Amino acid sequence: MTNKASSGRFFEDFSLGEVIYHATPRTITEADAALYLALTGSRFSLFCNQEFAQRLGFKQTPIDNFLVFHIAFGKSVHDISLNAVANLGYAELQFYLPTFAGDTISVLSEVIGLKENSNGKTGVVYVHSKAINQKGHTVLSWKRWVMVHKRQHQMLNSFEVKPHLESQLALESLFAPTEFNSKHYDPQISGEKYLLGNYEKGEWIDHIDGLTIDEAEHTMATKLYQNNAKVHFNQHQMSNSKHHERLVYGGHIISLCRTISHNGLANAQWLLAINSGSHLNPSYAGDTIYAASQILDKVNLGSGVGVLQVRTLGFKNMSWQQMQDQFEMELDGKKSYHPQLVLDLNYSLFIPA
Repeated sequence: MTNKASSGRFFEDFSLGEVIYHATPRTITEADAALYLALTGSRFSLFCNQEFAQRLGFKQTPIDNFLVFHIAFGKSVHDISLNAVANLGYAELQFYLPTFAGDTISVLSEVIGLKENSNGKTGVVYVHSKAINQKGHTVLSWKRWVMVHKRQHQMLNSFEVKPHLESQLALESLFAPTEFNSKHYDPQISGEKYLLGNYEKGEWIDHIDGLTIDEAEHTMATKLYQNNAKVHFNQHQMSNSKHHERLVYGGHIISLCRTISHNGLANAQWLLAINSGSHLNPSYAGDTIYAASQILDKVNLGSGVGVLQVRTLGFKNMSWQQMQDQFEMELDGKKSYHPQLVLDLNYSLFIPA
């Protein structure tokens, strides 16, 4: 009799073009939103002030888009990355509609690329995932690539397909929330006066604040997203790995950097898209995360609103003063990143003008 428990997919189990419907659709609740605030400390007023949200035109407090993404991402883990070595990056992550407490999210993924690694032990799987609400509307979509263990360590000589990934989503393709009424926006509620016109292209913002990762909190956050990747939960297994301990889910690092970025970007309330992103080095319980952001571009859309394109760097256990001149390095003639740099994220934010 075969064991009915699933051990997850290995590289050999993926087929180019297949569509995977992920199990356990999730109804998002106000409790989820409250717990997310508790685990990240996020202070963006749109997601924790119902009176403010309604003043801006929302029927109720929307769910933070990063939380929506993490929950949707968690749906895909068992089928895509349960046996992952590492989640390598994101591209073309776009939000289409706000999500509110009571909405139910379902997720499906299409395999759009496969690449066998020369070590014979792993391969890279590229997927395009979509989250759909109970009305059948797409809430967000994203592409990611993940390095996955093989079941058997040998070369399969499989045909390599690497998909084309846009480095940046076109401005005209972004979906700003139609509910957002900038006439009723009050910077006093956010705690900062800086709006679109106060930012300069190319400037760096040292967000100053640091957040130390507590073991219980990063584990609880990952459970909130129902992300059951072994590298985050199974200390018994990870003690025999090269890391010797559990890795912090990269999405939690993204959320911590977003929280930290409030100090300097407090009025950039709404996440429109993640153009690209990479987890560059692992993080562990006990690390302290800092962040700095560069304004890559800004566009005034008219009607009192605009878009900031931002690059945020997350780094651990050192200040921006120590990091800023060396986050990109040249080693043996090749571009590399400082070993304390954990995140490089390029994203677009909606902000009053």
